[in-house]
Amino acid sequence: MRIRVPHNLKTTPFHARTASLIQGQTWRRWSGHAVASAYDWTHDHEYAAVRNAAALFDVSPLHKYLITGRDAARLLDRMVTRNVQKTQVGQVQYTTWCDAHGKVIDDGTISRLGESEFRLTSAEPNFRWLHRNAFGLEVGIEDIGESLGALALQGPLSRTVLNEAADRPVDALKYFRVMDNRIAGVEIQVSRTGYTGDLGYELWIPAEHAVEVWDALIAAGRNYGLAPAGIWALDVARIEAGLIMLDVDYHSSHRAMIEPQKSSPFELSLDWTVTFEKGPYNGRKALAAEKARGPLWRFVGIEIDWDSFESLYVAHDLAPALPSVPWRASIPLYHEGKQVGYASSGCWSPLLKKYLALAHLQAPHFAPDTPLRIEVTVEHQRRLANARVRKLPFFDPPRKKA
Repeated sequence: MRIRVPHNLKTTPFHARTASLIQGQTWRRWSGHAVASAYDWTHDHEYAAVRNAAALFDVSPLHKYLITGRDAARLLDRMVTRNVQKTQVGQVQYTTWCDAHGKVIDDGTISRLGESEFRLTSAEPNFRWLHRNAFGLEVGIEDIGESLGALALQGPLSRTVLNEAADRPVDALKYFRVMDNRIAGVEIQVSRTGYTGDLGYELWIPAEHAVEVWDALIAAGRNYGLAPAGIWALDVARIEAGLIMLDVDYHSSHRAMIEPQKSSPFELSLDWTVTFEKGPYNGRKALAAEKARGPLWRFVGIEIDWDSFESLYVAHDLAPALPSVPWRASIPLYHEGKQVGYASSGCWSPLLKKYLALAHLQAPHFAPDTPLRIEVTVEHQRRLANARVRKLPFFDPPRKKA
């Protein structure tokens, strides 16, 4: 059977296996690659696998860079807001990096693979930015995006499945750590990271051996409910986990059209990624000034009141209409009749049985339990439902870090 891929899109190293699984041809674009929104006709089964068993996501379109050499750590410390020099070999950091004005360019992870060897992942291309920051340093920068496939194995049974497939058990692998391993005779790396807010791992696999590893994982997970999953299921999980997405919840400062479209780490509620216990780095001075005065915006969770939401539909003799897939849109938020922010993505949470959203709010309206009103369109009419600010994450199971 011939599988049709959208014109001018690249495919991932796992395409030979994933393409035939997409029943509804729900292709979507991710960093120039064709990936699945869902493999089944809906994402319900795939989401259930994430939260109850295990799910396998193809995350190969992530941009990946190998930074090596005597000054590799110095380059990254010059660029990102975390303290890279303090990381140990085998440790992974989530971090942001900013422009000179303290506005976020991108976010991603840094894995320390050796004393002078690091892997950086990002949502946007950063090859040029890395080179610009490497001026005067003894460092090598290699784009390994095409040569390295990536899978995210996520869910409460992900460890069980991985132990079935891998040569070395992963029981001792700590949260945000990385180790060498082997699956189906293929040398890979496994990091205890992910984008679902659940117990999970990411596998970094040579592209030429991607299919062998996929097949071994599918075979190992057959008795544990493992399911390939697409972006719709991932979106629900990451909203429940309160995780931001570039070009959805914020704009890169390099791509923003106007200043109000830019965000600092503090405005994205990523204060914990910003350290001042190291030397100069991009945006340090601006971030220090912002910390002293306090951010003007915050990234928060929003819970929409069900009774209020339902009543808007009952007024038209209709049942409440929940979105069938997670939405990515700008929805106004109000406090006492004045717009004070906007929601940027949202979904119905099947696990929590709540209608949730991620949002940006102006000071001082971002404190937990602050009452809000959110715009809802019912029968072509704009109405307002009650909502409240909630502390993120919405879902944070102990197994994630245990």
